[in-house]
Amino acid sequence: MAEAADFQGTSPSPARRWLRRTTALVAGAPLLAGLVQLPAAGSAHAAGQPAAKADGDAGSVAVAVDSLTPSAPTDGDTVTVSGTVTNNGKQTVTDAHVGLRLGPEIDTRSAVDAIAKDGDDLQGSIAPEIDDKYTEKFSKLTPGVAEHFNISVPVDDLELGDDGVYEFAVSLSGETSSQPWERVLGIQRTFLPWQPDEAGTTTKTTALWPLVSTTHMAAETGANEEQTPVFLDDDLAKEISPGGRLNQMVTLGKDLDITWVVDPDLLASVDAMTGSYSVRNGDKTVAGTHQDVAKQWLADLQDAVADKEVISLPFADPDLASLAHNGTGVTGSLSQLKSATDVIHNTVDPILHVKPSTDFAWPVDGAIDRSIVKVATSAGADKVIARSDSLQETDGLPYTPSAARPIGGGTTAVVADSRLSTAFEGDLSTASASTLAVQRFLAQSLALNHQVGKERSVVVAPQRMPSGSQARAMAEALRALQSGTWSESQKLSAAATAKPDPDATTKVPGASAYPSALRKQELPPSAFAQIARTQDTLDNFQVVLSDPSRVVTPFGRALNREMSASWRGRAAEAESFRTGVKEYLDGLTGRVRLIDKSETKLSGRSATIPVTVQNNLVQDVGPLVLRLTSTNPTRLEIGGADYEEQPISVSGGHSQSVKFTTSANANGRATVIAQLYTTDGRAYGAPVTFDVKVTEITATVMLVIGGGVLLLVLAGFRMYTQRKRAAARDAEKGENGDAGTAEGPEDGPENPEGPGERPNEESGPRPRAGDPEQPSDPTPDTAAESADPSGTGERVDR
Repeated sequence: MAEAADFQGTSPSPARRWLRRTTALVAGAPLLAGLVQLPAAGSAHAAGQPAAKADGDAGSVAVAVDSLTPSAPTDGDTVTVSGTVTNNGKQTVTDAHVGLRLGPEIDTRSAVDAIAKDGDDLQGSIAPEIDDKYTEKFSKLTPGVAEHFNISVPVDDLELGDDGVYEFAVSLSGETSSQPWERVLGIQRTFLPWQPDEAGTTTKTTALWPLVSTTHMAAETGANEEQTPVFLDDDLAKEISPGGRLNQMVTLGKDLDITWVVDPDLLASVDAMTGSYSVRNGDKTVAGTHQDVAKQWLADLQDAVADKEVISLPFADPDLASLAHNGTGVTGSLSQLKSATDVIHNTVDPILHVKPSTDFAWPVDGAIDRSIVKVATSAGADKVIARSDSLQETDGLPYTPSAARPIGGGTTAVVADSRLSTAFEGDLSTASASTLAVQRFLAQSLALNHQVGKERSVVVAPQRMPSGSQARAMAEALRALQSGTWSESQKLSAAATAKPDPDATTKVPGASAYPSALRKQELPPSAFAQIARTQDTLDNFQVVLSDPSRVVTPFGRALNREMSASWRGRAAEAESFRTGVKEYLDGLTGRVRLIDKSETKLSGRSATIPVTVQNNLVQDVGPLVLRLTSTNPTRLEIGGADYEEQPISVSGGHSQSVKFTTSANANGRATVIAQLYTTDGRAYGAPVTFDVKVTEITATVMLVIGGGVLLLVLAGFRMYTQRKRAAARDAEKGENGDAGTAEGPEDGPENPEGPGERPNEESGPRPRAGDPEQPSDPTPDTAAESADPSGTGERVDR
């Protein structure tokens, strides 16, 4: 108007016109801003028009939908929404209210994903509020303060149209001091499945309910007759106690129509807790105290699975992908999978009192390639649980096909739906996150049902170890689904044998298609090499034991646990467990050993050498073969050859000595090696090496002895001649001498014996009291003795 007046009169100066325009723009700014916000509640935006760019306060209020009941309403129901609104901005929000908004029907599953992804985004389209009477007002929202709301609306007032999935949103509208006009400051979108009548075609839905945990038991057991099990920690007791994750899984699953998937290792571990058990506490072990908790959990589980389908994984849930990618090149790795499968019926049947199915293999996250399928079926399974994001449709199929797919070789891939299977991942600890997950799951299920007018089988395979909050959300969704009108529960075995969709892909991808994120979590090749070394030690050890089961059972199960899929993302813990098992087994095998020997002296051409075997185990060992080998048989022979072998058995807690006959051919030092062998010819334990010093009688010694004998002969001859001359002189004097004539001493006869001689005594030393006796042979069977080597200069029997 000012500019019109100017045209009618004298034209103002350019500076004046610029000032007037600037003033008009500033004065109209609030009005323009208000006009920008009006479409948020207008019919044009309800028709899908994009919202204008949000101002600085937009999104400052967080809206949390903590509860939406019923999750899938029918005719006559009243929908109740409750939650909180929290002002996260810096300004107080005034004249605020919470309103409900119903968007148009959602036609595709991908549209459900898109809305869920941007559930709190104010940039997208925003539907109009249902009605002013279905709101909750707040005079103000103080920054940082959460306010609770609760709104109920009859389904009839929602004016829902055809059956299907509808966007359902809760918004907070209000004003701030900087922008004093009403606008949407926060929103949370979710879904409202609408199927009031029975669907013309229902979806057959199979829901897996996994009972899987991490490794809890060590290979170590007590030395008593009962072999008291030892647990790595007390975490399993927490999981099965009231309120624990596994306790909730059993309690929630009891009333659901599900297929139970169990790990025999979990059952065996809890069963071991029902009796005496120990728990590691630092360097010590303490007595476990949760026997009653374990008994109650097993009793509840037995009741829950009665008359239900139970699928058993191989013992400890082996990582099939790791085995396929990194383990098949290591000898014996596939045998570990076979042993983990063979033990199923000896574990699950006696504990749960049901016969499980062993026909299914379940790789981590259902990710498969050709090598995984080959390994998965190598132990007898002919069905592989895959996931649709791994076995993807390649021909642009506009609907979700049935789960069963024949993939060749008599193997069936049971393909779980990836959207439904991953609906409960992430942090669901808040009520809002849980509610959104439930509504999204139901929306995906109903959208799937509406794709085509033919019956299909769908499988839901969630994460292996859901948290307590995730399990509660899963249970809530399944309860709503199983009481709904578009889905019908089905066992996994029925889904696997259902008629396949001829248009569904059956081509298994190659190894390059395996997700890199999953590959980074796999067990490395070094893990399988270490498992093989431990197995080799166990095989060598068990053949010498009188009761191999005391060792084979705990260590065999420990080796299965070393391949568990639960080690993914825990590489350091996995390596520590493998190392602990190997070190403990090495410690046991080392209790059957040869006693070290020091240098042995052999003073003669032949002698016997004793070698001692010590057994510090509780049980007897044997038969073993003890071999003594001479490294220089030209100098020292053993048993007339290079070596000699003798069988040996040793009682528990005792030692046993074996004597070997040796013969010396020359003087000097010869090295001898003692080694234990199993009866099948494999070396057992470390060898013992010692030297034998041969000191045979020499020619010089013989000359000395001969010279001594000659001197004795000459001395005897001299004595004989002296006696003969003396006797002759005595006879001559008796004939010529005067009677009574006194003879002087100088004329007396010469003493033929010499001074100090005693001709009547035998020559050579006599035995004396206290002289040492010759050492006797070692006692053949003795109690456990010191493992210290024999003394220096040990002499052997001749």
